[in-house]
Amino acid sequence: MKFQRKSGLRALTVGAVAITGALVLTACGSDDNNDSSATPSGSGQPSASASASNASSISCEKGQILASGSTAQQNAIDAWVKNYQQACAGATINYKGSSSGEGVVDFNQGTDAFAGSDSPLKPAEVASSKKVCASGEGISIPMVGGPIAVGYNLPGVDGLVLDAPTLAKIFNSKITTWNDPAIKALNPSATLPSTKIQTVHRQDESGTTDNFTKYLKGAAPSAWPYEHAKAWAGKGGQAAAKSAGVSALVKQTEGSIGYFELSYATASSIPTVKINTGAPAPVEASSANASTGIASAKIVGTGSDLSLDLSATYVTKEANAYPIDLVTYEIACDKGNKASTLPLAKSFLTYIASADGQSQLSTQGYAPLPDAIAAKVRSTISTLS
Repeated sequence: MKFQRKSGLRALTVGAVAITGALVLTACGSDDNNDSSATPSGSGQPSASASASNASSISCEKGQILASGSTAQQNAIDAWVKNYQQACAGATINYKGSSSGEGVVDFNQGTDAFAGSDSPLKPAEVASSKKVCASGEGISIPMVGGPIAVGYNLPGVDGLVLDAPTLAKIFNSKITTWNDPAIKALNPSATLPSTKIQTVHRQDESGTTDNFTKYLKGAAPSAWPYEHAKAWAGKGGQAAAKSAGVSALVKQTEGSIGYFELSYATASSIPTVKINTGAPAPVEASSANASTGIASAKIVGTGSDLSLDLSATYVTKEANAYPIDLVTYEIACDKGNKASTLPLAKSFLTYIASADGQSQLSTQGYAPLPDAIAAKVRSTISTLS
């Protein structure tokens, strides 16, 4: 996916930010694609026609709210905020891209009207939210989908194909050279070098890592012996900060492979792996293919919570269904939201979940919510109090 909007993306260096800042979640993903000094949302530049179209679906409120968290959705939020603020004089929405973990912490400390996270709230986080959600608790509302791309640097090798067991063994240092028989079997016509494989993973806790390892564990449990988590658990490899750091290191290191939202691959012209899922053909990371994959997700949250189970996506053999996907959530109180921030927060969430709001995602490389899930999201937002 190619998330092409302005946003301050996480960075290893200023150069990395410059390279990646023009794109989005294309990768969809991660939950932490920008650093804590990310540019406030609203920097996107939607066209006049887009703004006019979206204005019709916005019921304006005034005021100012703070939000923070997932950088995977940063570019989508930027565009949405720009549209909303152009349509609604007197409204200010400040979204700071930091990380899913930081966003949840901010929310549970009462700082944010809502937070962005690449993973739904854990039971302990829900319990903590009750301190700030008077008479209620924090709920996870899915909003933005997209693919997590696996980028590689192997000159002369195009269209690299890997499957889940091979990926898991590569990222756990069980397969260490590019001409390994397992890789050769998946790429019979490629000339694979004996170059040592250099894996690159996130050094910070991230929703991107959590979702990537959910895939490895779900699709190749015997090859990936760890539980999914925001902290990296695989053996070996090199760590880098944020998705921008991982993609920058892959870009400059021959023989390397890493995972990040597709936008980072697009921004730096990094080739991405096609996944052999057992479908008629290996599946490429793209917005459309991610949407096909996410359509198999099931809502497993209770009450107003709309947490999704993506496990069916990991093992799908459906044609054009990309299996390594990420869905970002907006975290809000089901009840007990602050009276001073609820009207604007609810109005903004209503807009971004609307058909007009969701329709913008594909053009940025994100994947709109499947219709059935989107309908439940809109219904839930209408009940926030």
